[in-house]
Amino acid sequence: MEKMNTIKQDWLGNVRADLLAGIVVALALIPEAIAFSLIAGVNPMVGLYASFIIAMVISIAGGRPAMISAATGAMALVVVSLVADHGLQYLLAAGILTGIIQIVLGYLGIARLMKFIPRAVMVGFVNALAILIFQAQLSNFEGESWIIWAIVAASLAIIFLFPRVTKMIPAPLVAIVVMTILAITLGLDTKNIGDMGTISATLPEFLFPNVPLTFETLLIILPYSISLAFVGLIESLLTAQIVDDMTGTDSNKNRESRGQGISNIIAGFFGGMPGCAMIGQSVINVSSGARGRLSTFTAGLALFIMIMTMSDILMLIPVGALVGVMFFVSYATFDWGSLKAMRTAQKSDTVVMLVTVLVTVITHDLSLGVFAGILTAAILFAAKISKVELDRNIEADQARYIVNGQLFFASTSEFVNQFDVTEDVDAGVKQVTIDFANTHLWDDSAISAIDKVVFKYREVGIEPELLNLNKDSEKLLNTLALHLKQQDANAGH
Repeated sequence: MEKMNTIKQDWLGNVRADLLAGIVVALALIPEAIAFSLIAGVNPMVGLYASFIIAMVISIAGGRPAMISAATGAMALVVVSLVADHGLQYLLAAGILTGIIQIVLGYLGIARLMKFIPRAVMVGFVNALAILIFQAQLSNFEGESWIIWAIVAASLAIIFLFPRVTKMIPAPLVAIVVMTILAITLGLDTKNIGDMGTISATLPEFLFPNVPLTFETLLIILPYSISLAFVGLIESLLTAQIVDDMTGTDSNKNRESRGQGISNIIAGFFGGMPGCAMIGQSVINVSSGARGRLSTFTAGLALFIMIMTMSDILMLIPVGALVGVMFFVSYATFDWGSLKAMRTAQKSDTVVMLVTVLVTVITHDLSLGVFAGILTAAILFAAKISKVELDRNIEADQARYIVNGQLFFASTSEFVNQFDVTEDVDAGVKQVTIDFANTHLWDDSAISAIDKVVFKYREVGIEPELLNLNKDSEKLLNTLALHLKQQDANAGH
């Protein structure tokens, strides 16, 4: 009964607002779906098919109501070299494999791993995505006259200024319509979508990618599929969290992961490129009043209807207008507040963000950039907590050491080096206590370090006493410590 109420609420709890928001999002999806297709180097229909298929499927299979998924710049950027080297069919195969990987990761609970991605890495991911989207547009200017520059500038002016008139109609859509009308009316000699590929009012056909079913094919597509899977899930789960915060509701992130996989598999079999959640469109959707799955389904269905009825018009859109839209997407995606935050943020966070951006921009691999950022964050965190200080107090013939800091592989050398057995002996010390009340033993390296200290003191006839170990630390010590095993062996004799 509770499940039925949830389904009813997701689909029928906000009908009017969901329908209107979905239509608005569909209008905003058209220019971006075409532009992302051009980034990937495929026919615009590949992006358009993907967008309405993924949106409709994810509305049913996904875990976050009101979130929009479709063809995205992040995914398009990953497959540029795959399409250039091997063609569309390998892209479709990679998309299907991507979906399978995402479904497996969903069942393995990939969402739990999101907590291990620092915010600095997420900011770096978003900023790198913005930079790569900007860079991907530059090739459109090659061999073109000043007209394309004028169209781009005019498109950006409309996008930035039109919201001052009204926000009821998406400004990027207005820019596309106005520039298309001007290009046709004035007969401007500039490249349009029809020059890049045919947009036809035809239904997508079910097909199996025309690639050899060999191990060699798997080796070609697997690296791309792994990158696509992680890039898609990172952007999707990040977007889901943003929508959670905007709506004050929670969502099933593991179901979302599986839903993304299902939608990418279906899109691949129907000639669509892989996609994921879209931060910008999701924000537009929720800001327009959407709260349920009906809004996402409506966006996909409305986009499909537009493709079937407006294909001839879509082919007349000047490429310069799409470039202007993508420049705006790049601008809106970049976290400009992160530049100001660099002055006040911890240096480690700034380093992590910059590493993520630089690795991504240099390699053009968003997943590699994220992994580099996570690794850098882990190293810097380990360095930060690896500082161990010992307070040493000597009274009469007793030396008391108080350990401050975490004891693990990165701090053990510093821990051991702060014990000076010779100095203690010269000071007449007969008893040594080591107080662990302010520390925790994390691994076998910590136990090995304690063994070294204990054996050093045993060589001069002193048996150190270990005090105030917490429960977990004491359990680890009793399990692994060689000095305790040696002590037990001596006692047995």
